[in-house]
Amino acid sequence: MPSPYLIPACETRREHRVVNSRFIATLTPVFSTDEARTFIARIRKEFSDATHNVPAYMIGGGKNVTDYCSDDGEPQGTAGRPALAVLHGSGLGDVVVVITRYFGGTLLGTGGLVKAYTESAQLVTKSVPRARKLSVHVAMLALPYNLLERIRLLVGRHKGTILGEDFAADVTMTLRFPLETFPAFQADLQQLSSGSLQAEVIETSEMLVPV
Repeated sequence: MPSPYLIPACETRREHRVVNSRFIATLTPVFSTDEARTFIARIRKEFSDATHNVPAYMIGGGKNVTDYCSDDGEPQGTAGRPALAVLHGSGLGDVVVVITRYFGGTLLGTGGLVKAYTESAQLVTKSVPRARKLSVHVAMLALPYNLLERIRLLVGRHKGTILGEDFAADVTMTLRFPLETFPAFQADLQQLSSGSLQAEVIETSEMLVPV
């Protein structure tokens, strides 16, 4: 079974200057190489006048990852690999970063470049909010009005979320539960309704939950 890992909760950007060169690190969650390439292309378009746009990404997490990096014209090994090394050490997975550089007129040397790109990647990985990927069921439940309040409490007790309520002859609730709590909810629902109610799963998917 794959080890659990954290994921960036949102796109994050940080900037700093090193000897007049401007470094802008932009990081976001991605779940495929196609998503990563699309993001890299977007940042390169946004900063099309920059001297370099250095990308690095990891798809997956823990010991099971697909990774990539490029120096984008910087001396070999001074930009992409330091950024990727920071990603590997960050505890994050499903992540891409692009570090944009505007040359400030002073050469930094290979050691200075490694330090600058490492610091840029560290700055953004340390500041990005974390989330975890959670598998969830979305379910529909039709119920009589006299059980509505008790079922609302039951949903909360099992870490569920009420996505919607439709009031007609009966109440139809749209619910979302973590996979691991849904069977216990169903069992308590059966007990509460003397066996007459059962939620119907209409979708199983994944969502990001902040940590």
